[in-house]
Amino acid sequence: MTSAPIVNYQTSPENYKHISLAFDGAVATLSINIDENAGIRPGYKLKLNSYDLGVDIELHDALQRIRFEHPEVRSVVVTSLKDRVFCSGANIFMLGVSTHGWKVNFCKFTNETRNGIEDSSKYSGLKFVAALNGACAGGGYELALACDDIVLVDDRSSSVSLPEVPLLGVLPGTGGLTRVTDKRHVRHDLADIFCTSVEGVRGQKAVDWRLVDAIAKPNQFQQVVRERADKLAAQSDRPAAEKGVSLTPIQRNISENSLSYNNVTVEIDRAKRVATFTVKAPASAQPTDIAGILAAGAQWWPLQMVRELDDAILHMRTNELDIGTWLLKATGDAKAVLASDATLLAHKDHWFVRETIGHLRRTLARLDVSSRSIFAIVEEGTCFVGTFAELAFCADRTYMLALPDDADKAPTIQLNEFNFGFYPMVNDQSRLARRFYEEVPAMEAARGAIGKALDADAALDLGLVTAAPDDIDWEDEIRMCLEERAAMSPDALTGLEANLRFASQENMLTRIFGRLTAWQNWIFQRPNAVGEKGALKVYGKGEKVQFDMNRV
Repeated sequence: MTSAPIVNYQTSPENYKHISLAFDGAVATLSINIDENAGIRPGYKLKLNSYDLGVDIELHDALQRIRFEHPEVRSVVVTSLKDRVFCSGANIFMLGVSTHGWKVNFCKFTNETRNGIEDSSKYSGLKFVAALNGACAGGGYELALACDDIVLVDDRSSSVSLPEVPLLGVLPGTGGLTRVTDKRHVRHDLADIFCTSVEGVRGQKAVDWRLVDAIAKPNQFQQVVRERADKLAAQSDRPAAEKGVSLTPIQRNISENSLSYNNVTVEIDRAKRVATFTVKAPASAQPTDIAGILAAGAQWWPLQMVRELDDAILHMRTNELDIGTWLLKATGDAKAVLASDATLLAHKDHWFVRETIGHLRRTLARLDVSSRSIFAIVEEGTCFVGTFAELAFCADRTYMLALPDDADKAPTIQLNEFNFGFYPMVNDQSRLARRFYEEVPAMEAARGAIGKALDADAALDLGLVTAAPDDIDWEDEIRMCLEERAAMSPDALTGLEANLRFASQENMLTRIFGRLTAWQNWIFQRPNAVGEKGALKVYGKGEKVQFDMNRV
């Protein structure tokens, strides 16, 4: 375990320090009021509604509360309680004192949270209005860009800006440049001016340049925001009269070399730098009707399991930087997993089931973009079926034990509808479509195998696994592949995996992650940004930045 204090991604509204929620019928208001003295780490103050990882942990939790606890909400207004400032973005002093690894994890989680806003808009009918009641800069504007609609107060001073290039010598870290072009279709030359000016753009020009959707005078601002939120809410099918499901705390035990939850365990081998994630099938009968599902609430197995898995992924990504290889295992009764999938499928249009599927989709996507080597281990006693089979398809390699002389003990893989588009990656492809480059014969063969328990030979023939050693070679093959991986450069592996995991199909989100990787691993390590006279180091000190003027 790292020597730094453990980052805990679990919180709840009564523990929020920076965010508050209010509810008025179909519209929720998520207000930012950041406590400048409550940073997640010492060494900086969160002035002007600037944020750090702790703020984004609260934002992520608040979004989850709205999704699950308030089904009546159809649109969310994101605004600020501070006078004349919406959000000034990621705290610059925090960035200046943080390690490179901390900045990478911070930006990745922040990206995923903003992507989650767009995910809920696309799949759940939950729409978002950014109500910019004051200056909105950097990461604050990136938060606004993730929303469906942006309203800027027209007070002759409030503006939107992405000042990272001229001010800090870096780039917007959570999709700003990409959303300006790909999502808002800001003209290239205007975007160039916008992203190289410190003062930003305000008023009617911000509308004309497509940087915001509307402006409103201060005395009309709240009315205009509410009208636009109501209009978006009218497009949603989230239920007005349903009761929400309380997200009770996740039960977790942490020891020096393990994490344990009800349905997920993580065992850490520090000598080998390997963590083994084991996800467990339901241990008892699960409800199949909506009344029973709602009664189970947060203890309903699919939701409980995915909340635990998500927390484990986040914990390991942030707190265990040296554990470079993750092994994925799935254990328990395969029939119980398939029965759970059947219930999800039967009720997929019910708001609570839909949100649970959404949580599964976003958590699997979090695995896809985690900078760890991921191997799935399909051995005796495992149950990679349906939703659990997606874990195998997330992996960089899948090893499946062949037991030709003991068919009763041989592990199997079984596909169902959930492997064909219910859990798309961030590039909108299913993992099988990515695996087979959407080639028709391979996809048809896989679809033809739905419902069949496939042994190692059958799974290998279909291309569903990487290798199928028999019991004589099994231990040596797994040992050698792990030793080989551990001997390679973690930096090179991160680049390799990020390249190979996303095949052929690109979209806005993959471009955001790809460009984020590029700027973090080059621009953010250059002396112009983090050298002794770099922009991040001298910011706020009254010293003049000194740039190396070579174009590399």
